[in-house]
Amino acid sequence: MSGLPPEKPARRPRDERLDVFRGLTMLIIFIAHVPANSWNAWIPARFGFSSGAELFVFCSGIASALAFGSVFVRRGFMLGTARIAYRIWQVYWAQLGLVLALIALAALLDRSFGLSVLAMQFPPLLAEPERALLGLATLSWQPDYLDILPMYLVILALVPAMMALRRLHPALPFALAGLLYALVWTEGLNLPGNPWTGAGWFLNPFAWQIVFFTGFFIGMKWLPVPRLGDRRLMWLTAGFVILSVPLSFWGILDHWPAAQALHDLILPESEKTDLHILRLLHFLALAYLVLSLIEPFRQQLDRGAGHLLILIGRQSLATFLASVVLSRLAGVAADATGHSEPIVALLNLTGFALILVTAIVVGWFKSAPWAGPAPKPVPQRGEERNDALLPARTRVREAS
Repeated sequence: MSGLPPEKPARRPRDERLDVFRGLTMLIIFIAHVPANSWNAWIPARFGFSSGAELFVFCSGIASALAFGSVFVRRGFMLGTARIAYRIWQVYWAQLGLVLALIALAALLDRSFGLSVLAMQFPPLLAEPERALLGLATLSWQPDYLDILPMYLVILALVPAMMALRRLHPALPFALAGLLYALVWTEGLNLPGNPWTGAGWFLNPFAWQIVFFTGFFIGMKWLPVPRLGDRRLMWLTAGFVILSVPLSFWGILDHWPAAQALHDLILPESEKTDLHILRLLHFLALAYLVLSLIEPFRQQLDRGAGHLLILIGRQSLATFLASVVLSRLAGVAADATGHSEPIVALLNLTGFALILVTAIVVGWFKSAPWAGPAPKPVPQRGEERNDALLPARTRVREAS
C-alpha cells in the first residue's frame, strides 16, 4: 500500500569475533602506550613479527567494508563517497581533539605538580609554536604515539578509488593496493611527518593500506577466505608462527646473539614504518590459526570476559581515544609512585576498567534513550484503590 512507509533493509548481524578482537586491541594499545610498562614485554608483539597495530588496521578494514562499502553498493558511488568524507571529517577532528586534550593535560600536570610533561611530550610546541600548530593541523607533524588516526584518514580516502576501480575491473583494486605497497619499498613513497627532521610518517599509510584493504576486500567478499580448521593449513601457519618466536622474543634475542643478528638481517629498521612483508605474512598466519582455534567456541564469545571485550570493541574510536589519554596519565602516575610490579598492575587494571566504562557510557549515549516514548507512570496503590471506587459511569466519562 502506498500509505505504508518503505521497509528498511535488514541489518547485517554483527560478527562478534570482530568486536572481540577490536576490544582486545584497545587493551593492547593501552599497555603499549604506557611508558616503561613492564606488561609491554608480554604483549603478542613480543612473540612474533606482527603487533596489535596490524590487528587494529585489519579489523578497521573489515568494519569499513561493513559500514561504508555497503553504502556504495546500496546507494551508489556519490553517496558512498559522501559517507567516507563524513567519516574522515569525524576522525580528523577526533585527532585534533585528542592532541589538544593531551597538550592541555600536560600543561595541567606541569602547573599542578611542577613537572615538565609538556616539554617532554611536545618539545616543538614550546620551541616553534607557530610551526608546530600548523604541523598538527595539516598532520605534517605527528607527535609520538599519535600517528594511528592520521594513517587511518589517508587509507579511508583511498576507499572511493578502490570502489571506482572495482567498477572497471575486479582485479584493479588489488592492483592499486599492490602498486602502492611496491612503491613504498622501491621509491620510498611516504608523507612528511616531521618538519624538523624531514622524517616521513611513522606508520606509512601507503604501506599499511595493504593490511586495511586485505580486511576490506574480505569484508566486501571480493577476496575468498580459506576454510577455517583445515589441518594442513593450520600446521603450516602454526609452524610459521612458532619459527618467528626466536627472532622476536626479547628473552631469546637478549641472550642469543645469532638470533639477534639474523633478526637484524631479515628485518630492516623501517620494518614497522613500511610494514615488512614478514609482518604481513605473520599476521595473516596468526589470524588464520587463531580464528580456526576459536571457531568451535564462537557461540560462547559473548560471555564473561568476551562480553566485556565486545562492549569495548563496539565503541572502538571512543575507547581508542580514552586509551591514549589514560596511558599518558598512567605513565605520569607510575613515574610519581614508582614502577614496582604492584603499582604497574594497579595502573594497568585501572586503565582497563576506565576503558570499559568509556565504552558503556558511549554506548548508552549512542542508544539515544531520550528518543523513545516516555514510560507510562506507574499508579500508586492508593490511586489504584481510589480509581476502583469511582462509579462506572464516572470512569467511562473520564476515559472519553
